[in-house]
Amino acid sequence: MQPTDAIKLVRAWIAAARRIVVLTGAGISTDSGIPDFRGPQGVWTVNPAAEQQSTLQHYLADPQVRQAAWRSRLAHPAWQARPNRGHLALVELETRGKLHALITQNIDELHRLAGHAGERIIEVHGTMRRAMCWGCGQRTPMANVLDRVRAGEADPACRACGGILKSDTISFGQALVPAVIDRAMVAAAQADLLLAVGSTLQVYPVAGVVPVARQAGAHIVIINNQPTPMDPVADALLRGPIGEVLPAVCAAHAA
Repeated sequence: MQPTDAIKLVRAWIAAARRIVVLTGAGISTDSGIPDFRGPQGVWTVNPAAEQQSTLQHYLADPQVRQAAWRSRLAHPAWQARPNRGHLALVELETRGKLHALITQNIDELHRLAGHAGERIIEVHGTMRRAMCWGCGQRTPMANVLDRVRAGEADPACRACGGILKSDTISFGQALVPAVIDRAMVAAAQADLLLAVGSTLQVYPVAGVVPVARQAGAHIVIINNQPTPMDPVADALLRGPIGEVLPAVCAAHAA
């Protein structure tokens, strides 16, 4: 199937769909200046040691890892990032009344900034815009903690209990929130069309939404620059820059 034919087919599925579920990964945010993790220029590809900062065991045990993590948070490109054409194309689906749920592996909150209703978004890996205490569980805006780092605290502790602070995201070795994953799977089972966008589809259990939607009878569309393990079950594969492909298939005039 030629790319233009695949785009026309997906447009037709979108026009007919009543409950579109979208799964997004890091690839949708790269056009906003946020590097992915496992791609050719990904954070962990370029600097494998950075993965320790996202591993709970290392983070809790080693103050030097935490200090490096706080320096990285200060310089993270997400603070200056803005939603790109890919994010805005998905808002178009919601405006048209097509979007049932938006499941995201991303922690940058660019979907919220793009204008999605909060109740549509399922953030399976949390958000970098909050900090949480590993000891007492208190949440606080990340910006407040970063101000303390800028003021000279290399490894700021919780002001309520003195515990270790971390980003309110799911680290390697940290349990996912069962209620959030359950919500994602229920949404996938209700889909008549699932768009998997910018995800390697290698991280479980969230990658499991694809076979769940497939079993429920949904069309599966994978939009990604690189092959994924789920490609064999897709009804359509769209390769190319997400910021170009998503607007081409999601715009209202395409219906």
